[in-house]
Amino acid sequence: MALFDNPFDAKRRLARGGCSCGAHASQAAHDADHDATPTGDAAMERAVEGAVMRALFPHDAERRAFLRSVGAATALAAVSQFFPTKLVTEAFAQGAKPEKTDLKVGFIPITCATPIIMAKPMGFYEKQGLNVEAVKTAGWAVIRDKTLNKEYDAAHMLAPMPIAISLGLGSNPQAYTMPAVENVNGQAITLAMKHKERRNPKDWKGFKLAVPFDYSMHNYLLRYYLAEAGIDPDTDVQIRAVPPPDMVANMRADNIDGFLAPDPVNQRAVYDGVGFIHILSKEIWDRHPCCAFAASDAFIKETPNTYAALLRAIIQATAYASNKDNRKEIAAAIAPANYLNQPLTVVEQVLTGTFADGLGQVRRVPDRVDFDAFPWQSFAVWILTQMKRWGQLKGDVDYAAVARQVYLATDAARLMKQDGFTPPETTTKSFSVMGKTFDPAKPKEYLDSFAIKRAG
Repeated sequence: MALFDNPFDAKRRLARGGCSCGAHASQAAHDADHDATPTGDAAMERAVEGAVMRALFPHDAERRAFLRSVGAATALAAVSQFFPTKLVTEAFAQGAKPEKTDLKVGFIPITCATPIIMAKPMGFYEKQGLNVEAVKTAGWAVIRDKTLNKEYDAAHMLAPMPIAISLGLGSNPQAYTMPAVENVNGQAITLAMKHKERRNPKDWKGFKLAVPFDYSMHNYLLRYYLAEAGIDPDTDVQIRAVPPPDMVANMRADNIDGFLAPDPVNQRAVYDGVGFIHILSKEIWDRHPCCAFAASDAFIKETPNTYAALLRAIIQATAYASNKDNRKEIAAAIAPANYLNQPLTVVEQVLTGTFADGLGQVRRVPDRVDFDAFPWQSFAVWILTQMKRWGQLKGDVDYAAVARQVYLATDAARLMKQDGFTPPETTTKSFSVMGKTFDPAKPKEYLDSFAIKRAG
């Protein structure tokens, strides 16, 4: 593949075999016949355009057919209207000076926010020339509102929140993006100690259960888990939204029977002796997304260099956190009162995966929480199916288009490559949730397969 070949040329292939135009045995032979390879800013813009076209047309034959149908000029104009390639090209240029260096980034005090939090005390923001104030925030609705009101420049959000904001679910619609996942796994269902003998979810009718927010992976995974056991999450139990910092106190006061929560909430319940870990979320869906770094489309377009620097800091912090040898160091950095405000042993148990379960056992699950920045667009498609399933999203939805608009896999891949990481070659993948395979190309069939649902 020639990275800088024109992606709007219907005669050229963007495939990774032979050469890009298909007429030569190797890329070297192709390059010898074509000496007009762009350089400098033009080369960077060509590379960005190529990445965008690959994302829009995963199958190269579809790209070439589209270009033959509408012409290169029309295609370029259409892509530029919805994806600011020139702005992104400028932002990705190494050494571009941020337009704005003093930033506020909101976070909820949970381990899912580890990359955003640790980037402050461990110098990842400063390395990119940014002075970031990481602002501890009480709950997800507050995070959303302060970000929409531009009190925060960017924020730690639940993975479904940028989708909900973009679609106007729970708030006025505003174009929002998720350029990086912060963590995968990192949740659990925790029950009050009085329920030690009620481990079968079929026996949970009448339970009062908590999740952090309506538009959260926690809500969708809890509903999925209950429904697979034949429990209707809307009629057989009560599910209420409770801010993570208040969950353990509510369990202690007997206001709730359990919760599906982010860590360190689950481990703190064990530490305080009020609850036990029933099941880790990774046992429901291994390597599911949880939380994310999110920013408005306006922030990206108005301050593209700042956006790129901030995203680069988050990606680098996420990569550092993914190394399990660094977990104790990170725990010490984020446990203090101005961040998580948790006992160090609680945070260490979560990040290292060696933990007490509240039932007298010490479990060793190294990937209880893990960190992987790549925003797979198939994650967004799955989230959209669950929004439809439970009646949050009405009417028809273009699953793939929303996923491309909100989950900016192209941006993440570009910065990962610049920093020496190897991003995935595709933006979607299949995965399994409780043994059921999800094909992102068939969301309607997946949604139709469920017996318990509010909408189809």
